[in-house]
Amino acid sequence: MIEKLIKESTELLRDLIRIQSFSKEEDRTANLIAQFLGEHGIQTHRKLNNVWAYNKHFDAAKPTILLNSHHDTVKPNSGYTRDPYDAAIEDGKLFGLGSNDAGGCLVSLIATFLYFYEQEGLKYNFCLAATAEEEISGNNGLELVIPDLGELEFAIVGEPTEMHLAIAEKGLLVIDCTAHGKAGHAAREEGENAIYKALPDIEWFRTYQFPKVSEVFGPVKMTVTIINAGSQHNVVPANCTFTVDVRVTDAYTNEEVVEIIKQHVSCEVKPRSVRLKPSSIDKNHPIVVSGIALGKNTYGSPTTSDQALLSIPSLKCGPGFSGRSHMADEFLYVDEIRQGIEGYIAMLKPVVGL
Repeated sequence: MIEKLIKESTELLRDLIRIQSFSKEEDRTANLIAQFLGEHGIQTHRKLNNVWAYNKHFDAAKPTILLNSHHDTVKPNSGYTRDPYDAAIEDGKLFGLGSNDAGGCLVSLIATFLYFYEQEGLKYNFCLAATAEEEISGNNGLELVIPDLGELEFAIVGEPTEMHLAIAEKGLLVIDCTAHGKAGHAAREEGENAIYKALPDIEWFRTYQFPKVSEVFGPVKMTVTIINAGSQHNVVPANCTFTVDVRVTDAYTNEEVVEIIKQHVSCEVKPRSVRLKPSSIDKNHPIVVSGIALGKNTYGSPTTSDQALLSIPSLKCGPGFSGRSHMADEFLYVDEIRQGIEGYIAMLKPVVGL
């Protein structure tokens, strides 16, 4: 069965690569995924460009594992030397846009779902969700369908990690700050310079250390990345705006970090969103223990993914190498599909009671 799944998954990935599926334009890849599952006798559900399904012997009395990855891609960068949609296989490499991020993960999770689909007597149900808009953290991807998926116990989120275990992921806050002053003529003692009022707050962001430090990530990291003020050389600026990039660890929620910031600075503080939350799974969770027993390493991921939208324990894991994501002439080793399928199944077997 495994060999059949590997062959089908490789061909499915090639078919997905051949279809343009930029974020918000994933309708045709959603069609293909639904068609593929339908050909295996699986009933699918769909909302916009998100497709999901449940195992054949779903039992509402049992907890459910979510298998999730995305089928949208970024646009190919200008450095491509080959057709990003050709899906050619050369020297053991499958080339194409989205092959590594996150096509290999997606088809490996689909194959894993198929492996367990007809199994009876499992300790868990399975919910497979192939979702949209991950690359832009959009509102019409995983976040849209989470309420439709039902109660979930934990999740495996497919992203390229070389099948190692990202047991925590940093959250992201983008904070827009405004220091308010009063305009005046620079030649006279007029006005209140908003730049000067902003400086102490900017220095606070540079130097402040949050009391709680994550065992996985270390401290929360804050970086002022944009500053704007003034209109001309002889006018005291009435406003100074600056933007802060905040990488939140599993030691705090996004909301807690925003409140701490507001308590310490005098400027106006507006987070653009608190959606992209830090996430983690206990190192003693059965799926993590199972992965470690197979020789997988655990680590904390500094990058964000759809894992940030989940409020349940979640593990980020998948075939491929993160450094190939979004690169020119993106590729996945064909053998990594095998590693993904065999790795996911081997991790899940003891958890679900096989």
